[in-house]
Amino acid sequence: MADERTIQHVAVLGAGTMGNGIAQVCAMAGCEVSLFDAEPDAVERALNAIRANLDRGVERGKVRLETSDLAIRSLRKAPDLADAASRADLVIEAVPERMELKTEIFAELHRLAPAHAILATNTSSLSVTRIGQATGRPERVIGLHFFNPVHIMKLLELVRGRETSGETVDACLAFARRIGKEPIVVSDTPGFASSRLGVVLGLEAMRMVEQGVATPQDIDRAMELGYNHPMGPLRLTDLVGLDVRLGIAEYLHAQLGGEQYRPPELLRRMVAEGRLGKKSGQGFYDWTQEGR
Repeated sequence: MADERTIQHVAVLGAGTMGNGIAQVCAMAGCEVSLFDAEPDAVERALNAIRANLDRGVERGKVRLETSDLAIRSLRKAPDLADAASRADLVIEAVPERMELKTEIFAELHRLAPAHAILATNTSSLSVTRIGQATGRPERVIGLHFFNPVHIMKLLELVRGRETSGETVDACLAFARRIGKEPIVVSDTPGFASSRLGVVLGLEAMRMVEQGVATPQDIDRAMELGYNHPMGPLRLTDLVGLDVRLGIAEYLHAQLGGEQYRPPELLRRMVAEGRLGKKSGQGFYDWTQEGR
């Protein structure tokens, strides 16, 4: 069984916003990181984004130059899934939130990754137990739910599947602290802790916009100034992606019922129009004017 001391090589699968953030923090902690994506160009874009992010951190005095250099040296592009997984002590999957895609990948990982490797999913709502059942090692499967932006957000939600072993949880708790995160452990229920709470708040904020209660900016300001949230629920939705939020809401509504999880028509319409938040330039905010 891999433990915190033996987790030296991390494979990150998926080079999107979450994947490149996860790769960055693992590399900054001194791990060797192999980054793989089914779209080869995505990995190169991710590595460029990581380099640019580290450069900004150094310029602002947030990242030491030695740490930046170490991280860049520790990152490599994996040509295929087999190469990424072959030497991994920990695999972190960060692909789109589709159960069939994740179970297919985890079945392959069981065949390709070393026997001691821990297999982790960055899912924000799907069943870790079901993902683990796609492997022959469910005791070594766990949820590691990171938050965006990964290099800034301190929380790491560890999701314990029905068959996840105590040793796996302990190793991941120690690893989380090593990469600078504050971990919590939750059981494998739909939406875990963070998504259930966050989605309800976000969807209610959307319903308030839909009903003309207030502007997105004023709703966000209410939570930031009145409840000391670092970011309002609608700006956060723009960062996460409205399509991602819609998928999670639909899943939670199907699993848990309750009107609080029913996606508002406003959210469905915005996704259909391609207004997905920061990644598309338009969401509840106009990101083309934000300069970031």
